[in-house]
Amino acid sequence: MSDDHSPGDARKPYSDRGGPEGRHAETHDVRREQLTNPTGPDPVDESFAEDLAQETPESIREAQMEGVAAGDDKTVVDALPELDQAELATLALLPAGTPLEQGAVYLDLNDRDRGDFKATGGQMVEPSDRIVAKKATDYELWNKLTGVERPA
Repeated sequence: MSDDHSPGDARKPYSDRGGPEGRHAETHDVRREQLTNPTGPDPVDESFAEDLAQETPESIREAQMEGVAAGDDKTVVDALPELDQAELATLALLPAGTPLEQGAVYLDLNDRDRGDFKATGGQMVEPSDRIVAKKATDYELWNKLTGVERPA
């Protein structure tokens, strides 16, 4: 508000019209502004993440990390003559029926020529499979299994 009270200034202050908001409402369509102004990003829907978490609960992840020692499986010992007993003891096979975590990397020791693969939703370890999880395997041992001599 101006301190100028000269006779040439005949404007009235905003206080008799409801202040600046009241004056704004006289010159603009406030309802339309509220409907058309951006409101920011939509709230994040957490239900999708919860659905995925239910498919791979913590107990399943623990089972994937533990597994069965490859040294106890005669088929694996015969198929991997390049590995010594210490390496076979640290190599963990996933038990049959274990669901594979979506997006995680695995290797089927029965089909090493195929190479490692990323699991998709709903995949499980079959009784005939010899699956090894990359995250549960030492990187040097993993490179030896996959045939990588000099990783990038």
